[in-house]
Amino acid sequence: MPVLFVTGTGTEIGKTVTTAAVAAAALARGRSVAVLKPAQTGMGPDEPGDAAEVARLAGAAVTTAELARYPEPLAPETAARRAGLPPVRPAEVAEAAAKLAASHDLVLVEGAGGLLVRFDEAGGTLADAARLAEAPVLVVAQAGLGTLNATALTALALRTHGLTCAGVVVGSWPAEPGLAARCNIGDLPEAAGAPLLGLLPQGAGALPPSAFRAAAPGWLAPALDGTADAAGWAAEYGA
Repeated sequence: MPVLFVTGTGTEIGKTVTTAAVAAAALARGRSVAVLKPAQTGMGPDEPGDAAEVARLAGAAVTTAELARYPEPLAPETAARRAGLPPVRPAEVAEAAAKLAASHDLVLVEGAGGLLVRFDEAGGTLADAARLAEAPVLVVAQAGLGTLNATALTALALRTHGLTCAGVVVGSWPAEPGLAARCNIGDLPEAAGAPLLGLLPQGAGALPPSAFRAAAPGWLAPALDGTADAAGWAAEYGA
């Protein structure tokens, strides 16, 4: 997959750290990687955004790109309108991803919020951009109670837009998972209609970058250039 979109079932669930882990695992395999953030919200012009955080964790070899930046931490369309700035449109995202794919083995496109958050006044979303790019979508989900419904809704939206769900990654796996999280190991693939491809430990983004890069492949299944035995997760954590 030369282009992979990364979305979440909500906000603050580990999309950026997951993107960094996938980038680090690909780099460890000798692949060239670019990360595209179509719309960065809630950041000033000189502040490091999500793409910069991916490069900090995964390594300076990552090429980063950002199409627009809006100061308020809102949905991209709302943030653009309130700032009086042009919105990012799905066709621009797909075009930028294609240009990066021409010179990189893997392009990761990290969305803002969930799959159907509005990018422009016409209602364009990350799903529309992924459809134009003909790219699969990786879903980042929470570990515990409530995640099955949110994941199933995201998967339904993907199918409605004619998109392929590449798999699910749990963006923050607790050190001591409760019953709901342990049950979700087996239930998330059914909810998503796609395999569980990663368990990122809680607090992974706070690791020193060298430790993050060394550990990242072990959090991910081989489909994401990782080394983890995905079948072993059910045996280790499942309920």
